[in-house]
Amino acid sequence: MRDLMLRLSDPNFLVPLLAAISAMATVLTLALPYVAPNGLQRRMKAVAIERERIRMRERERLAKTAKASLRLEQKPFVKEIVEKLRLSEWLNIEDAAAQLAAAGFRGRAAETAFVFFRAVVPLGLLIIGTFYLFFIDDLGYSGMFRFAGLIALVYIGIKLPEIYLDNLSKQRRLSIRKAFPDALDLLLICVEAGISIEHAFRRVADEIGRQSVALAEELTLTTAELSFLPDRRQAYENLARRADVDSIRQIVTVLNQAEKYGTPLAAALRSVAQESRELRMSEAERKAASLPPKLTVPMIIFFLPVLFVVILGPAISHVVKTF
Repeated sequence: MRDLMLRLSDPNFLVPLLAAISAMATVLTLALPYVAPNGLQRRMKAVAIERERIRMRERERLAKTAKASLRLEQKPFVKEIVEKLRLSEWLNIEDAAAQLAAAGFRGRAAETAFVFFRAVVPLGLLIIGTFYLFFIDDLGYSGMFRFAGLIALVYIGIKLPEIYLDNLSKQRRLSIRKAFPDALDLLLICVEAGISIEHAFRRVADEIGRQSVALAEELTLTTAELSFLPDRRQAYENLARRADVDSIRQIVTVLNQAEKYGTPLAAALRSVAQESRELRMSEAERKAASLPPKLTVPMIIFFLPVLFVVILGPAISHVVKTF
């Protein structure tokens, strides 16, 4: 111990020792960033790997399910007829594409089928009407009225596919509108649990499919678009355009604001969910309040005559027997 104290007090030994410690500290300071593990880079790499895994999983899932459920299988003879007769050139299908998407039909096969039926239905009605009115029974009408009837049949045949698509679109929007408040509650639960918006959409689509297949389909498409499209806001806008429901437009606005400005998504979704529940309650109250006026006419026509017969029947019978 005494020798050690003497050596530490010796300047000839202490100066080289301090110089060696300083040199070692300098080397460690310069080499430590290259040797020590970078936690941020490791986490970012893990996130990138997980994102690619999610994309691959969504692509496989879309390849298995979307082809069968979201797109129509194109019939060869329908495509051949449309291409040979060039029906797409003289029948406008630009506006029909939006109607088909709103009704749940997507892809070139749906457009080809729509063009085919839009041309075949009027022709079929024209042939049937001509054969019936001119060869079977003229119904007592003159030739001018029969020709007018054929023109009316052709017009009805042209409008029938559009009416069919319009009815399907209304049913689809009604199904989405009824199921969306529950889907919004599920989405809020997923977001508050820390799940990303892509996973949240997929979980909600899996759960809400029992209540509304249309809404589950739209959320599944949005999940796929979030993985493929470079701009996430475009995927949200596509969801609002396809669904065509005010509540979904409001949610899309909230998601776009959260994406652009970084606002808290859970608080915004909670506010919108509360408004959606209040709107659904007010809609139920409005329907309940409209029941008495609607029941007035059926009661007058069906219930009151029966009530009068039941009340006045015995009295009338008794008066007849008496007099």
